[in-house]
Amino acid sequence: MLTITHTLKQTITMKSAIITGTSSGIGFAVAEKILSLNYKVYGLSRTKPERLIDNPNFQFIECDLHDAKIIKRKIDEIQSSDKSIYLLINNAGFGLIGLHEELDYKKLEEIIQVNLTAPILITRLLLRQIKANQGTIINISSVTAKKSSPLASAYSAAKAGLTQFGESLFDEVRKTGVKICNIHPDVTRTNFYNDLSIKENSDPDSYLDPEAIADAVEMILNQKNNLAVTDITLQPQKHKIERRTKVV
Repeated sequence: MLTITHTLKQTITMKSAIITGTSSGIGFAVAEKILSLNYKVYGLSRTKPERLIDNPNFQFIECDLHDAKIIKRKIDEIQSSDKSIYLLINNAGFGLIGLHEELDYKKLEEIIQVNLTAPILITRLLLRQIKANQGTIINISSVTAKKSSPLASAYSAAKAGLTQFGESLFDEVRKTGVKICNIHPDVTRTNFYNDLSIKENSDPDSYLDPEAIADAVEMILNQKNNLAVTDITLQPQKHKIERRTKVV
């Protein structure tokens, strides 16, 4: 059973956030940013973000997003001890590159589960509390959600589904004061490409840093109450990618 530690700083004005995929990359940078904005952060991932665990306002929650039952148990346990969940950031995701008929069957199932099913389920579990707190939901989607993506059709379909989910849900709940935004990053320098046949180019003008996405999250949260930013696309100035000679 999950034990929520009591080392988190308690202040009257402090809000709580749940962020998935905080072990590295975009999720890690976003968690750092949200902590700097005086939030309590529950980071859901399979591995522990070592540089965050010393922060008294960060709580690592080990969670396998492939398993719907585990997701529900972890979220229920967080909510049982914290009624101040204001922010949900659905960030966790991974992709595959290759001809669709050649992709691993199990990995395809996991792509849909992590990129699409898990965010929908987590949002369902938290939505009433976020509505009560007039909070915010941010989905880290992808530019592949907005265009044809040969050799990444399953990943782009999952991200397109996440984008459509966010757009539709906003129209459903906007009258309650809840804000929902989809962020669509292009090539970002993270571990995402480690197991793929492509990677970011060495030219720093051809990729984003995770901190750019974190800055976009901060911008969303700093808007006036009567303004809802619902869609952000982030692209590097140049478009370059490289093929790996060997997948590591």
